[in-house]
Amino acid sequence: MLMTRGVSDVFLAVSASASSRSPAPPALATGRRLFSALLPPSSSLSSSNRHFGPRRRLGRWSSTMAARAAAQRLENVDELIDSVETFLFDCDGVIWKGDKLIDGVPGTLDMLRSKGKRLVFVTNNSTKSRKQYGKKFETLGLSVTEEEIFASSFAAAAYLRSIDFPKDKKVYVIGEDGILKELELAGYQYLGGPEDGDKKIELKPGFLMEHDHNVGAVVVGFDRYFNYYKVQYGTLCIRENPGCIFIATNRDAVTHLTDAQEWAGGGSMVGAICGSTQREPLVVGKPSTFMMDYLANEFGILKSQICMVGDRLDTDILFGQNGGCKTLLVLSGVTSLQMLQSPSNSIQPDFYTNKISDLVTLKAAAV
Repeated sequence: MLMTRGVSDVFLAVSASASSRSPAPPALATGRRLFSALLPPSSSLSSSNRHFGPRRRLGRWSSTMAARAAAQRLENVDELIDSVETFLFDCDGVIWKGDKLIDGVPGTLDMLRSKGKRLVFVTNNSTKSRKQYGKKFETLGLSVTEEEIFASSFAAAAYLRSIDFPKDKKVYVIGEDGILKELELAGYQYLGGPEDGDKKIELKPGFLMEHDHNVGAVVVGFDRYFNYYKVQYGTLCIRENPGCIFIATNRDAVTHLTDAQEWAGGGSMVGAICGSTQREPLVVGKPSTFMMDYLANEFGILKSQICMVGDRLDTDILFGQNGGCKTLLVLSGVTSLQMLQSPSNSIQPDFYTNKISDLVTLKAAAV
């Protein structure tokens, strides 16, 4: 038996050179195209991820953006609200911080609903399903329907549906319960998840680690049970199973499990698989526009009438900009005014304000 080493050993794989790419295996099926190209032309994907349907530009986004005007401090609230049909809200840092509701959120959401605005909550956190997020909203005293919640766990299952991923194929999950529940609701067979967190590698005759050859997709998200077994199992599926696709819920470098410090985010787990497979993932979470296109298609709304509200420049604001929406940065989460105005920052939202309750207080002050 080969005992697993610590999680830190896994991250050595990230430093592996990404210059070589494994040859593209043949596609197993052709899916239908639900959406147009999902990222700017500068985006690139390994050709080995072209399976179960047409190529989708989900994997990378350009870090070099055209020069944009400096963000304006939000002042004319009525003008913004009147020009928007749908508000997309990130959750952590915008609606809540950890398990604590941010001041003024309930009144702000009520005001927007009273004006007939559609509210949608979009999060890169894949640890919960939409139903589980609904319970969190309820616990915090917010009335939000499951249909108004779009988590990256749901996006992973939605992407598989969009490419007609075969139901007789399996999905290997490096991630938590939210992904498993969404895959189950979508009717997909899966293995992995938290239960693989305690597994050790056992070598079979010939010094081989066995894996399921019927796995057609590997989905990687934030995983507090991450270990070497999962890295190797996912790597074998991607490298050895013909047509196996590599999906990432997001590539967030850090997350905030506590307010005291930053913690390694889902991008750390994704990076390990990138290093070991020399493959780039299809990213379904922000700032990839998959969820934006899905929402526009689902609700039949124009992207120009959407405003993305978030606290992160490189995910929330870039997500809105990639989708052609208005963008509002709130300073109640990870981005400070100093970070926004830093000469090294190239991502400028249309507007910024302290927190979303400013939509109410600024409106009242203008009367």
